[in-house]
Amino acid sequence: MAFESESIVEIWTDGGCKPNPGAGGWAAVLRFGDHEREISGGERQTTNNRMELTAAAAALESLKRPCKVRLHTDSEYLRNGITRWHAGWVRRNWRNAQGDPVANYELWQRVLAAAKPHTVEWLWVRGHAGDVMNERVDVLATRARDAIVGGGL
Repeated sequence: MAFESESIVEIWTDGGCKPNPGAGGWAAVLRFGDHEREISGGERQTTNNRMELTAAAAALESLKRPCKVRLHTDSEYLRNGITRWHAGWVRRNWRNAQGDPVANYELWQRVLAAAKPHTVEWLWVRGHAGDVMNERVDVLATRARDAIVGGGL
């Protein structure tokens, strides 16, 4: 699915923990034309995957009207979950292929609900490989995590 660039909201997301599990941060940069916005947050006790999902959900929830979105993530967990696995989870009543409850069920529900009004193209980018926007959201997520550890949030 390819969109005309002038009608697209570009979103870059990242999340992480140190240690994992432990204190975590998430961030997103949203860009539409000349407009740009940064959002971020964190939690004292979480996981990398939870922060990746939170970043995507928060970014999509922040959109004020239905949009065409190109969401960039370095999380294969997020991209595969949303583009490949979730249909099976729903069919199996939120059980994975082994029959166990899907991890982070409530966050997957949040991401799906946040994505529903939009047309989203989910793009995977290699993390820590020089993609300027991916590096930027990594820095923002790390700052959010550090603010949690330092008591700033």
